[in-house]
Amino acid sequence: MPLTMAKAGEMNTIKKVGGKEETRRFLENLGFVAGGAVTVVSEISGNMIVNVKESRVAINKEMANKIII
Repeated sequence: MPLTMAKAGEMNTIKKVGGKEETRRFLENLGFVAGGAVTVVSEISGNMIVNVKESRVAINKEMANKIII
């Protein structure tokens, strides 16, 4: 399921990062790699703040939909 369906406070494991090569590389540079842990901190109208690799990152709904957990 996409990251947008995760509940706040729930730890999840990233299964796959989709999208174009450029988008995948951008997300991987932020720490969104397959097998990595991600936790949703908060979600407002689809836009999310997540903990990944001990950092907080804000991503929009389109980017969150490309991250499969």
